[in-house]
Amino acid sequence: MTLKPIKNEKDYQLALARLEEIFDAKIGTSKGDELEVLSILIDNYEKQTDPIAFPDPIEAIKFRMEQLGYNQNDLVEAIGFKSRVSEILNRKRKLTVEMIRKLSLKLSIPSDILLQEYERKSTAANN
Repeated sequence: MTLKPIKNEKDYQLALARLEEIFDAKIGTSKGDELEVLSILIDNYEKQTDPIAFPDPIEAIKFRMEQLGYNQNDLVEAIGFKSRVSEILNRKRKLTVEMIRKLSLKLSIPSDILLQEYERKSTAANN
């Protein structure tokens, strides 16, 4: 196969098919070199066409809480009252800038993730 930039879906599919054909190529051989370059081209194309989006802020908080073995009480210091923590985690209240700062430090979640828009559940109090 002649190596060339992957510019569209057809090129991508052809590159994937070729990658599969030479997947077990030995390092240091011409096919091994082709495999290495082809992998880079495929990776580059995938990053351009399917960039990884930031996770949902609330899901990121819940995931990190689970990783750290935290419960809602552990977030009171960063968010406020336990009821406010519950409102945030249940999407009934938006994160404030101050909450984002504190959560970012406490949970080691980049503030870029916590600043993302997320779907909020509406309640009678919010209408």
